[in-house]
Amino acid sequence: MGQTPAILLLHGFSNTAACWRRLRATGLDARARVISPDLRGHGSAAALAPVTLAAVLGDLDALITEATTLIGYSQGGRIALHAALDPRLGPRISRLVLIGASPGIADPAERATRRAADAALADRIESLTIDAFAREWAQTPVLRGLDPETAAEAHADRLANTPAGLAAALRGLGTGTLTPLWDRLGELTIPVHLVCGERDEKFRAIAAEMATRLPDGEVLTVPGAGHQVHLEAPESIARLLP
Repeated sequence: MGQTPAILLLHGFSNTAACWRRLRATGLDARARVISPDLRGHGSAAALAPVTLAAVLGDLDALITEATTLIGYSQGGRIALHAALDPRLGPRISRLVLIGASPGIADPAERATRRAADAALADRIESLTIDAFAREWAQTPVLRGLDPETAAEAHADRLANTPAGLAAALRGLGTGTLTPLWDRLGELTIPVHLVCGERDEKFRAIAAEMATRLPDGEVLTVPGAGHQVHLEAPESIARLLP
């Protein structure tokens, strides 16, 4: 018999490991050894410091002990790309599944503008209760459009966070902070599945551009879904996995 495959799930900003409940309910745990941590600044890891890419990659180094499929949503997808290109972690990552993810912002001026906006948002988060922030964040254009049951589940997940933790995650792991990886995508020789929802126009365009730069990249557009495909159509992701 073959070895049980390993799968590591990396959630997005303002989520926790609980956001993968629907994907795991497809039978994933019966087929693989699934690891689903809370990233620094989130959930049970809200108070861990520092909240930096180097620290997060160190956490992943302890979790990835064999050939692993790495699945990342949004911010988690960006971190997954950095992990796959890390000389320590890369050799242990056999496949990437990126959901609504980006390699970052290539233009330095645009990245600086985003970094300033993220810093201002982090300040605002610290002035709110977690419930108030969760309700406000759910109205972000890219996150709108969930059915009531799914929206309630996403809201409950966000309530497991703290304003201080999320502010730290935004400052330390935000799109404006991390180095863009567009010019390094050609180094990834492993299979990379780029999953995006049909309604998620921004990230569909990003996925299409990424695919032109990846040696083994494939775009999967999920009909009817938005940015949060792992919540809206988890079975579409499960079909990509062992």
